[in-house]
Amino acid sequence: ISDDKKQMVANVEKQLEEARELLEQMELEVREIPPQSRGMYSSRMRSYKQEMGKLEADFKRSRIAYSDEVRNELLGDDGNSSENQRAHLLDNTERLERSSRRLEAGYQIAVET
Repeated sequence: ISDDKKQMVANVEKQLEEARELLEQMELEVREIPPQSRGMYSSRMRSYKQEMGKLEADFKRSRIAYSDEVRNELLGDDGNSSENQRAHLLDNTERLERSSRRLEAGYQIAVET
């Protein structure tokens, strides 16, 4: 399971980097658009950047929560039942997968644009 999660995290990090690069390229393209048409595309870019920020924040929160769980498991913190820890890990995994799907959808929108 750990290797799968590591691979998923690496995949999401790679996709986030690709999305950031695409946003930068799109921003450069928007600067080249004639001023009368630029406003609409500039507002879209702001929207895309906000969505990207949300995705990065969700991903960061998921990683922090996951690393906290791993640390507690390694240190043998018995304050939580193993069932509770398992449910929390499943929740974090689901959140990471949801963020990954949102990132892929945002990436597709960026590519189409």
